[in-house]
Amino acid sequence: MSRMPDEFIDLTVTSPPYDNLRTYNGYSFDFESIAKELYRVTKEGGVVVWIVGDATINGSESGTSFRQALYFKEIGFNLHDTMIYNRNARFPENVRYYQEFEYMFVFSKGKPKAFNALTQRKTEETIRDLKRRSNQKTKVRNDNKKVIQNRFTEKSKDNELRVKSNIWTYSVGGGKTSKDKIAFKHPAIFPEQLANDHIISWSNESDLVYDPFMGSGTTAKMAIANNRNWIGSEISSEYCDIIHERIKQTKLL
Repeated sequence: MSRMPDEFIDLTVTSPPYDNLRTYNGYSFDFESIAKELYRVTKEGGVVVWIVGDATINGSESGTSFRQALYFKEIGFNLHDTMIYNRNARFPENVRYYQEFEYMFVFSKGKPKAFNALTQRKTEETIRDLKRRSNQKTKVRNDNKKVIQNRFTEKSKDNELRVKSNIWTYSVGGGKTSKDKIAFKHPAIFPEQLANDHIISWSNESDLVYDPFMGSGTTAKMAIANNRNWIGSEISSEYCDIIHERIKQTKLL
């Protein structure tokens, strides 16, 4: 980033190493220096999506994610949204509930210049409830079953979509996080759909998307897929080989 001019990047989507939960080929980073540089290179109206979690050390969660979020605010970013990345996979614990989420902090430099809201079914929860209640009614009124279901279908079509909530759920693991087998040579890849959804949400076509911890290159791959420009930083030559292969495959599609 020291080689980048001021206000150069439209959107950053990244998941940095945290709490030594994994050994990224032995590399570590200076968080405060990275955060300050991200502020400098981010355009006014630009966004940084910072995906992190906390290790449990000696029976207590580290709180690293919260300290980092507060530091981003301290240096000038707005904490635009605290989102949840809910994994359809659980980390087992012996004395506490299953851990199945990470934070997705969305920081903005001023007001975000891009927000292309994703949508979901407006009556998604209501649909399940209505089906359950209508099924209970039809046990007694079988003759009216068809009428009840038709009314339910018509109502659900009227209000089908609403803006998506800030809890995003993704399936993870082989064939789910990515179909690129080579990507799994990296110890911690995040779902392609997660990167895709943030890129669509917080940038426009031809914007410049950055990942300071490229890892397996997921952010770059999804930037290409969505007609965005991209740039990334990665210190491990082994991971760079993975990135080059995935980018090459994406460009061939």
